[in-house]
Amino acid sequence: MRRLQMVIIGVASCVCVLAVTPRPAYALFSDAAVVAAIKLLQAFTGNALNTMTKNLTDSIDSNLSSLTNPNSVASLLTKGFTQVANYAKAQVGAQSQLMDAQDAAMAGFLRRQQETGIRDEHMMNPEFCAGLDAQQSTVAASKAARSAVYAIATVSDPRGEAGQGTPSYYGKSQGTDANMSLHLKRYCSSDDVAQGLCSSVSRLPNADQRAASLFGADTLSADGAVDAANDYATTLIQPVAPAALRGEQLSSLRGREAATRRRSYNSRMSLARWVTGYVTSLGVPSVTLTRDQKAEMTAEGLTPLDKASWLQAMALEVNRRVSSVSWNASLQAMPPASVMREVATEMAQANYLALQNYRLSLYLATMGATRVAQEEEVAFKDGLTPMPSPTINP
Repeated sequence: MRRLQMVIIGVASCVCVLAVTPRPAYALFSDAAVVAAIKLLQAFTGNALNTMTKNLTDSIDSNLSSLTNPNSVASLLTKGFTQVANYAKAQVGAQSQLMDAQDAAMAGFLRRQQETGIRDEHMMNPEFCAGLDAQQSTVAASKAARSAVYAIATVSDPRGEAGQGTPSYYGKSQGTDANMSLHLKRYCSSDDVAQGLCSSVSRLPNADQRAASLFGADTLSADGAVDAANDYATTLIQPVAPAALRGEQLSSLRGREAATRRRSYNSRMSLARWVTGYVTSLGVPSVTLTRDQKAEMTAEGLTPLDKASWLQAMALEVNRRVSSVSWNASLQAMPPASVMREVATEMAQANYLALQNYRLSLYLATMGATRVAQEEEVAFKDGLTPMPSPTINP
């Protein structure tokens, strides 16, 4: 390359000398020689330029597009594109692995979520367990209440019938004395003390004539409250039973009629006392309260009891679902299956209460029918004209 540059510079210098130097008068060379030299120079210059151009073109091609030249632009671009393609393929593979891992992780998450949902659907909520314990207590208390009403009827029915061993068996006055003695022994009031009938006021003065003895508390305490409720029912329904019919009072024709009427009276008194005994039995303490029930009593401002009645257990279970903050908070967090269980439990509880109301309505309907029968009997008797009894000669 350097040699070519020197030739070009020399030729250019000759041309310039020829162009600048004036022609002498007596030139050593003829015009034809000069023209031939110029042509020769032109031919030499053209070949040199062609060679230079070819060399430049080959060099440019080698540096730009030759794939055999490792330093050419084409080779470099080819290597770059190949590397980019390799990066792209590696990225596709990595993305595929990431997607596979993500799909596997999402599948595992969804599976765990489904398992959690299945677990929540089949796991009993703590509130459900508390409700089940309370319902079992309620049923046990109901059984105990039924036993209590039978026990009350076992005592009250013979007394009302003036059976043997009861005060009225010997006469109505004996029944009155027995009732008064019981009042002064258990329920002596300040007025009774002032009259000198008893020495001191009792712990439950006049409790045998106050409705609070029967309806004042859901659970009747075992230290006299149950007796007070039963004695109030006695004062309310039949404070003194009529004397029993004995001897000729039963064997004569008129005595038989009196006995028939007495049995009718006894059956009405037994019905009335059964209803009051049923109400009393609902307040008899019979079951041990659970921890949740005691907590509910505390929340309601009541003193927790070790044993409670059917009415108390039922009231706590109803009130818990109305005012308990913990139950309502748990309801907000319950899964749908637990909420449906609570709904089913409340429906069962409503059916249970409806059954109890139906049983009580049977008692009330029977009492209403009895009252109608009594009124019709009195009306029928008043509408008859007494007929004279015939005299039969033996």
